[in-house]
Amino acid sequence: MENRLPTSDPDFVESLIPQRFPFVMVHQLKEYSENQLVSGFEITEDNIFIQDGVFQASGLIEHQAQSVALHTGYKYYLLGKEAPTGYIGAIKSFEAEALPETGDHLVSEVTILNEVMGVTLVDIVTKLNGGIIARSQMKTAVK
Repeated sequence: MENRLPTSDPDFVESLIPQRFPFVMVHQLKEYSENQLVSGFEITEDNIFIQDGVFQASGLIEHQAQSVALHTGYKYYLLGKEAPTGYIGAIKSFEAEALPETGDHLVSEVTILNEVMGVTLVDIVTKLNGGIIARSQMKTAVK
């Protein structure tokens, strides 16, 4: 399959994840390798995780999880296969140093630490304007 990176084509990006509007929390696939991915997400005022103009921590977690799903989806795209549905298996840690606002553009870096039998352990760092605003470590599982 063709490498189409970087891309912010909404149809292509959404084809790589199981979520659909209004629950899509990734808009860009900037970089991909076997063990890493960089995603982007612009927060709009109609986002379901916006409260009083602030993107809530639950939205940050969902954005990070969808960034992991984007890694899996793109990997399957390159193999010419349909991506499986995935789930958050466990959140080992999550820290939010700041909550972004409407109009902010998030960039998340996913690092695959281990992948065994459909369970993936990842570290995720989310940045706003180059500064880290959230970190997590989670396990995801595919169906």
